[in-house]
Amino acid sequence: MYEQLKGFVKKLVPKHLLNKYELPLRRVYAKVFYHGNTCSCNLCESQFSNFILLPSGDLLCPVCGSIPRNRRLWQILSEELKTKNKILHFSPSRVLYRKLKQRAGIDYVSTDFEEEFIADHRIDITNIDFPDLTFDNIICFHILEHIPDDQRALQELYRVLKPGGLILLQTPFKVGEIYEDTSIISEVERTKHFGQKDHVRVYSAEGLKERLSHAGLKVEVKKFERDEHTERYGLKVGEIVLFARRTTS
Repeated sequence: MYEQLKGFVKKLVPKHLLNKYELPLRRVYAKVFYHGNTCSCNLCESQFSNFILLPSGDLLCPVCGSIPRNRRLWQILSEELKTKNKILHFSPSRVLYRKLKQRAGIDYVSTDFEEEFIADHRIDITNIDFPDLTFDNIICFHILEHIPDDQRALQELYRVLKPGGLILLQTPFKVGEIYEDTSIISEVERTKHFGQKDHVRVYSAEGLKERLSHAGLKVEVKKFERDEHTERYGLKVGEIVLFARRTTS
């Protein structure tokens, strides 16, 4: 029912109005159909009867529209963020954009090169228009699998990161080696080989760690297993996030 209603609303309501009134509309929908307190969202701090199961298998918050990786990222950021941090965030989800934009004490720079997400800037990750050593934190979730010259992108991320700074990275991961083939260029073939029409490779966690290390970063691969928050917050078991730090000036 959710997907059908979403499609109907998107056809009926102009995009700029939908973005403006999305949260009030979601709150009304959740109050009617998901009244309860069995589940919680750590992003919007709402309680409800259950998450919405999407065709992808992701669990959607009926109030704010967050999916598991958004909630996992916010869980990490809640521990890592400090006041006065300058953050660069690539292609933020709407709920994270709003949350970080409103957070006091941080300088938040959001960007989306393809103009598909809500963001304040349009920055090419392979040519970041900021001086060296600018950012304390960089959020790069589900970006690099779209970038043909990912090694150039990693060099740029290293360049603009301050010593002691942290990059949080995630992509779809596979076991084994990174799989890429620059001769695969059609949308049909990319979907077949890489899982999505605008993806250009499939990383392994260890393969991405190696490329980050080659760019000069110290990398920790974190795999999040089941804990006391998993079911209540609708988090994924076995989710992997790479923590890449710049240790030199």
